[in-house]
Amino acid sequence: MNWSVYKKGFKAFLQLEKSLSGHSVEAYLSDIDKLTNYLQSNEGELGPADITLQHLQAFIQCIGEMEMAATSQARIISGIKAFFKYCMLEQICSINPTTLLPTPKTRRKLPDVLSFEEIEQLIGELDLSKPEGGRNKAMLETMYSSGLRVTELIQLKISCLYLDVGFIRVIGKGDKERLVPIGSDAIKFIKLYKDTIRVHQVPAKDCDDILFLNNRGKGLSRVMIFYIIKDLIRKTGIKKSISPHSFRHSFATHLVEGGADLRAVQEMLGHESITTTEIYTHINREYLRDTLDRFHPAFQKK
Repeated sequence: MNWSVYKKGFKAFLQLEKSLSGHSVEAYLSDIDKLTNYLQSNEGELGPADITLQHLQAFIQCIGEMEMAATSQARIISGIKAFFKYCMLEQICSINPTTLLPTPKTRRKLPDVLSFEEIEQLIGELDLSKPEGGRNKAMLETMYSSGLRVTELIQLKISCLYLDVGFIRVIGKGDKERLVPIGSDAIKFIKLYKDTIRVHQVPAKDCDDILFLNNRGKGLSRVMIFYIIKDLIRKTGIKKSISPHSFRHSFATHLVEGGADLRAVQEMLGHESITTTEIYTHINREYLRDTLDRFHPAFQKK
């Protein structure tokens, strides 16, 4: 059975209908490759319309016996379900075999939250006497001020800055745009970087509009942002598991703890579903206890 036609159609569906990034598309196609390789080795020549729930259950059992993590299994099942959704839409299949296919339960591990004081401590370790210090300060202030993903930060364009009205235009997952408010400190340091540091750089080809540049005039990589934050963690001695995503997580957590509406946080983070936003709103026990003490009649001190 030649699956190339189905995979080609599925790829176009993911790109055009779902507006997924190239990385996500490749991940989905890789999931289908795993399934088709299993079928060819164990079930013979089957097409999408021939596959039953039993075939899929046997495949899931196979990858489970490989001691694959539950999160990896869940991602593969998600890819398979997306494929058969496409097959149903295109009338390649008359029955969706994934309808009763269970997804392994996974525990979503939340990154550590930085307190406002710890964020100030990290930013305070930057050497502002060096050009990269001014750039890094502007980047970290922007990440914490607006809750950007790393990819959104490194792809931020000068033409997307509306600093006079306190907003930036962000290109998020699936090339979806959103307007995000930005704080006064971040605005201040973006202007300083742009007017006193970046202005002296010669941007590389196709990088004229990229805001944050490396010393070769090119856009920064995701890995570089990780290195910058890892170095600051080492200097401060903060004993937490911190990554660039921690700034985004802290941004959302601090907003909710301050009383922000969850829908507003969802909009700023660029989440399609409110359930995704909810994982950013775990509130530490000390904060919960303080809330109880201050607002519950049975706990208020007389």
